[in-house]
Parts: sequence; C-alpha cells; structure tokens
Amino acid sequence: MKQKHRKRAEVLTGKNALQSDINQPWEQDNQAWWDWYVTLAENNGTQRAKLCVRPEFPSVELPTDDEIFEEIKKPFLLNRQNLEQFRRDGFIKLKNIFSTGAIIRLRNEALKLLAEFYNTKLDGGEQDRFLSLEMVWLNNPLIRSFVLSKRIAKICAELLNVRNVRLYHDNILSKEPGCGRTPWHYDDHHFPLATDDVITAWIPAQPIPLEMGPLTFAKPLNVFELVKSIKFNKFDTSYDRQISQIFLENQVSIEESAFAIGEVSFHHNRSFHTAGPNNTNQSRIVLATTYYADGARVLKQPTMVSGDWQKFIPNTAPGDPAATEYNPICW
Repeated sequence: MKQKHRKRAEVLTGKNALQSDINQPWEQDNQAWWDWYVTLAENNGTQRAKLCVRPEFPSVELPTDDEIFEEIKKPFLLNRQNLEQFRRDGFIKLKNIFSTGAIIRLRNEALKLLAEFYNTKLDGGEQDRFLSLEMVWLNNPLIRSFVLSKRIAKICAELLNVRNVRLYHDNILSKEPGCGRTPWHYDDHHFPLATDDVITAWIPAQPIPLEMGPLTFAKPLNVFELVKSIKFNKFDTSYDRQISQIFLENQVSIEESAFAIGEVSFHHNRSFHTAGPNNTNQSRIVLATTYYADGARVLKQPTMVSGDWQKFIPNTAPGDPAATEYNPICW
C-alpha cells in the first residue's frame, strides 16, 4: 500500500493510542474506514504488472427495471448438499443466481453512482483505492431491488437455518486498479451484532478472474478457532501476517477461484476470507449485502472495527434490539 494511504491511516486511528486498543468508536466516515482498513494487508510480493482484462459480457438485450424485479423475486432452490457445504465450510458459491442482463444493469448503475459520488472516472481512472458506497438502497430503485431481493434473502435464511432475516446494510464496493490485497479477516469483527446468525451475499457486477482479486476463503468454518486469540493491530499488517502464517503451518485449505457472471458467494460471519490485488485496468465492482437473524441485538461494546455502525442501525444504543426502519425483514 502506498505511503500516503499509510499516513492517512495513522491519522485516522490515532498514532499514540495502544496498538491493541480498538474499543473506541470510529469517528470518520465509511470511506475513511476503508482507506484505513486496506493498509492492514500484507502486500509484499503480491503486486504484478497490470493486465488488460475487461469484463467479458455477451451481447444480450438488457432487461427493464420491471423485468429485473420479476426475475429476482423468484426463489432459487437450494439442495441438501448446498446446506451441508455452507454449514461445514462457512461459505458457498452459487452459479446463475442472476441473469447476465441483470448483472450488466447492476454494473452500469454502480459505475454511474460511484463516478458521481467520487467525481472520478472508474475502470482505469481512479487508482489504488477501495471505494465504498453504503445505504444506496434507500434512494435507488434498481439497487433496492437487489438488496431487498426475496431470492437472496431466502437463500440467506435457509443457509443460516433461521425463520426471518433483516438487512444490516448494502455496500457497493469497487477495488480499483492497482489496489492491493484485502487483509485476512472474519466479519464477526465488523458487525456490532450479538449473534452468529449473520451472512453476507457477495454479488460481483462482472466476471472476476484471478487477476482481479476474487474473494478467497479458508475452510472449513472452524478454522477461526486457530486464530481467534490473535490480537487485532490497527496500525500495521501484523494481524494479517500472523493469520497467513498459522494457516500455512496448519495446512488450512484455501479456496481461490474466479467468479462467473451471475455467480454469487454467501459467507458466514465467522468465515475467514481475503481477496487478492486488482492487477487489471478495470474496477472490480461488487454489491455486498449483509443480513442477520431477526431478534438480534447490538453488542454492548461495539468497537472501531464496526465503523459507522449507527448509520446502519440508527437511533439504537448498545444492547438494544437491531430492528430499525433501516433494517427491514427481507425474508
């Protein structure tokens, strides 16, 4: 990660604070959180020359909004093997969740929103950063249809084996050309929710070849037990390095594979995952949406790793039920 990002991270986290002290609240916005968070990944030896890899979209007639709404409210049928795999490994990748036309519409909309918000050119214009837009579903009908999709929410409820799931938040994420690795982590650190019934649907808005840095998982789910005692360090890459070393020493199985168009991954909040650098000249755009079991409460002591969580669960205090108008029941 470039030195300017490292210096920005030091300012945001407080240079004189204890390295293991993450218990104060995050006081910046969520883009500042991402600017800080990507500095925690070890990138030695991971950067390669940028390749010209463009999303491979076939020529199709693009669906209207109404056609997308109809498509993504229809259920996707899981089988017993899918459920067993998720409960064993903590994640699953499912093909053909969305049509090619729906994904092209999603990418076009995400590109427009990101370019407008950051006043920049994507797909090669912005460099090295990890851009983020949250809570888009509140004002954008197309994004809302994906975020509140009964197809996605039903899959999440069935994988978690719960009756109802609520939305935590949406997140349009763009790993820009030249941006390095995402550090090893599990989302249990990130979500201020007092439950393990939390799941994220990771929806790529284009095919993701290995050169673009697809989501990469450690399996099975219980490998988090190997590293749960490692103290999080908010200033450097030591947390990421220690996890990599322990996984290597214990010969933990790592699954890194490309994503086809329309393929979606679902991962549990205790599933350890990372993602490689984006060594292409294209933005790697993903819509990540997180859901949790209805009835969950906010942790009694959220940390800075949860970011600006009160943006997603407004007017709620630690220990309160997480059930605001921003957290609708989606299934």
